[in-house]
Amino acid sequence: MSTPPTTTEPRQAHPPHHVVDAALPQRGATGLKGVLLPVVIVLVIGSLFVSVFLAAFHAPEPHDLPVAVVGTGAQAEQVGDGLEQALPGGFEVEHYTDEDTARQAVRDRAVYAAYLAGDGSSSELLYAGANGPSVTTTVSGAFSGVARASGDRLSLQDVAPASAGDSRGMSVFYAGFGIVLAGFLFGMMTYQMAPRLEYRWRMASLGAFSVLGGSIVALITGSLGFAALPGSFLGLAGVIALMAAAVGGTTMAFMRLFGKAGMSLASVILLTFGNATSGGTLPTAYLPDWLHPLSSVLPVGVGVRALQGLSHFNNDGLLVGVLVLAAWALAAAAALYWRDSHAPRRRAAG
Repeated sequence: MSTPPTTTEPRQAHPPHHVVDAALPQRGATGLKGVLLPVVIVLVIGSLFVSVFLAAFHAPEPHDLPVAVVGTGAQAEQVGDGLEQALPGGFEVEHYTDEDTARQAVRDRAVYAAYLAGDGSSSELLYAGANGPSVTTTVSGAFSGVARASGDRLSLQDVAPASAGDSRGMSVFYAGFGIVLAGFLFGMMTYQMAPRLEYRWRMASLGAFSVLGGSIVALITGSLGFAALPGSFLGLAGVIALMAAAVGGTTMAFMRLFGKAGMSLASVILLTFGNATSGGTLPTAYLPDWLHPLSSVLPVGVGVRALQGLSHFNNDGLLVGVLVLAAWALAAAAALYWRDSHAPRRRAAG
């Protein structure tokens, strides 16, 4: 008696050991939608860019810009009243009794200028040229009026000058804008060129981009390049690398979580709002109230302040910048891991 043949069910393949980022291809828009959708999206983003930058810089004035007055309490109150009349709400006056302490406060960027009240013949203003010519014009103009009202002749002393390669104080803005733009492009292109790349290799790519980008920009802006940012090479390269990782990783996370809309979302948040509130062109005290909080949250603002602190202001903003940038990068990596690890399970369940 013959034994009926037995069939062996095919063994199921074991799931891969490494997370694979494999989003299913989506069909593009066609017809009228395909014609109008790019027009609408680009015009909305462009209008936001113009509106935000005009709101920030069309008529910039300081809001509670911290300044110091060295003298008696009565002199400090008199100077504060004069500044309030010249520019209502523009300055926040702090009273110092010691010139050396006030001088150090300017160098640490705890205040943006220190007025040494005179005796009816002369007075002196300590300022930091590294804050840029716009801030210098603001404080010198305001305190000149105060000195005239007291019958004093005002002399100026720059206690934290800009570097020779950055006479306009704009290099940090261009460095920040450049690395943010590069991070955005990297985050977008990694999914266009390698949509099925394993998670570990995508993170390796982000790490390589960040380290190399930080090193290259630090070389260009530092003493070996244009000598625009005089901070240490390792410090500058480290902060810029963290900026690259934060922006590149966040762009990747937006695209992975929101699909095609993620690119537009990243451009609005990171490029438009980020660069407008970075403080690279003017201190954040010049921003409107509704934009000001973003400067201490978005990667560009905290990174720019850290770079300025490294270069001119005794590491002002460095610790906060490193912590915030690291938080952005780690949150993006966690979001990508969560999304990629759940994708194979959803497809298997389907």
